[in-house]
Amino acid sequence: MTVLATPIPTWQIAVRAAESKKASDIKLLDLREITSFADTFLICTGNNQRQTQAIWDEIAQQIKKLAGEIPLSVEGYDNGEWILGDFGDLVVHVFSPEKREYYQLERLWRDARPIEIPPDPAA
Repeated sequence: MTVLATPIPTWQIAVRAAESKKASDIKLLDLREITSFADTFLICTGNNQRQTQAIWDEIAQQIKKLAGEIPLSVEGYDNGEWILGDFGDLVVHVFSPEKREYYQLERLWRDARPIEIPPDPAA
């Protein structure tokens, strides 16, 4: 497989993919100053199992297509309540509304710096 060089950060590819599948409440957290296991968390919500799976599928597909990366691991896909995908520098969390409220990752990682999501130039 040929790895495609891209000037687009992986997190931005993931955000656009999530947006294309109508993910809600998309948040990015910069973890570089508080942990070493990842640089960025992407957190978003889907309305139901089918949508959370579709959001994850699109994120994984677009990152593979545009950055030549595949996840190191994926957990929770079959259940669809909380899908966690690890791309090394980027960790993606796709939640159902109930699980997002329950786990409250933004509160747990409140020391992380929020990253402002730039507008989509294609929009």
